[in-house]
Amino acid sequence: MSRPKPTVLLENTDKKTYRTEQVLEAEGIWAVYYKEKPFNLKSFCSLNHSPGPKYKKTSFSNPGHAYSLCNRLNNLYNCLDFKVVILSHGDIQQNNTDKNIS
Repeated sequence: MSRPKPTVLLENTDKKTYRTEQVLEAEGIWAVYYKEKPFNLKSFCSLNHSPGPKYKKTSFSNPGHAYSLCNRLNNLYNCLDFKVVILSHGDIQQNNTDKNIS
């Protein structure tokens, strides 16, 4: 079964590179929470320090990725403390780049 076609809200194509970017409608953002709170996920090699730590995503526009991460972390740490939360509305934060738009 194929995925439903997303609703395109905005589209822009660069005339030099022909690269197109689309803004798509979404139900929300699915985030993995630890004990009811958001968290950061960092991985690194403890033997050497190059290229350094990598911070991994904990929020996704697709629910499948969030549920996969949640299950993997619960299995890894042998707990049920990781849960998936859908973020569909909330406080609008002031954007500091608003004054740079011309």
